[in-house]
Amino acid sequence: MDKTLYLIVGPTASGKTNLAIKVAQAFSTEIISADARQFYKGMDIGTAKPTVEELSLVKHHFIDNREAQAYYSAGDFERDALKVIYQIFEHHNFVVAVGGSGLYIKALCEGMDEMPPVDLDYRNELITQFEKQGIEWLQQALLQLDPIKFQQVDTNNPQRIMRALEICKQGVVLAKPKMPRSFNIIKFAIAWDRDLLYHRINQRVELMMELGLLKEVESLLLLKNCNALKTVGYSELFDYFEGSISLTRAVELIKQHSRNYAKRQLTWFKADPSIVWISPQEAETLAQNLVQTEKK
Repeated sequence: MDKTLYLIVGPTASGKTNLAIKVAQAFSTEIISADARQFYKGMDIGTAKPTVEELSLVKHHFIDNREAQAYYSAGDFERDALKVIYQIFEHHNFVVAVGGSGLYIKALCEGMDEMPPVDLDYRNELITQFEKQGIEWLQQALLQLDPIKFQQVDTNNPQRIMRALEICKQGVVLAKPKMPRSFNIIKFAIAWDRDLLYHRINQRVELMMELGLLKEVESLLLLKNCNALKTVGYSELFDYFEGSISLTRAVELIKQHSRNYAKRQLTWFKADPSIVWISPQEAETLAQNLVQTEKK
């Protein structure tokens, strides 16, 4: 039988974790997490990691496998994830991967394009401007230089914006041919009405606060300058602890920035014609339908 990787992708709060677990259980297999923040230890509530109960249902890989201080690229993930996938295929015909980090999913399915080397002079110039004028300057610079890239990048992450600006300045990324995989790849995403998705995001943020996100962020204050923590849900609460905004405002911004991030994720995934978009109702029966299809 051919080996198959089922990918459950899509924006934040769309129900990826639950669906991936159901599919993995249906095939008695394991899950590869392709979430660029769930790799890191200590970032549990803010990254919506699977709960202890969910992790006990299916074996997950690439959850809590890096310290927050560590650098871990999409290329690193491609190498490591493929190794694990092939190991799982030694005992199973199916593997499930789940995540909303488009670049990491692209790396897993196709391999990475060759990125231009860092121009240290330009990087230092960007850092200087960031320190003087803040992240808004970086955001405006990228928006003016490449509006499409602006929609794809995490614009709350200054490191990501600076790297995008460097790439734009140095020219076209050298596109490598897609790296063939020796297994089938089938992608699914749950298609929510935009207003419903935003409502789910707002509810999730409120639940995160109830579960102790504030305490989690407080425990990470000494690591706030790590790139892994310059992300939605952490940056806003760091600002609260520094006294620059109120807690109410911080929570409002987490909701707003999470919705903005979901919009960028949708832009990325809608551009991928290989993704099969299913309704929330279809997601409920996807696992059993896939099993029936494979039996035919």
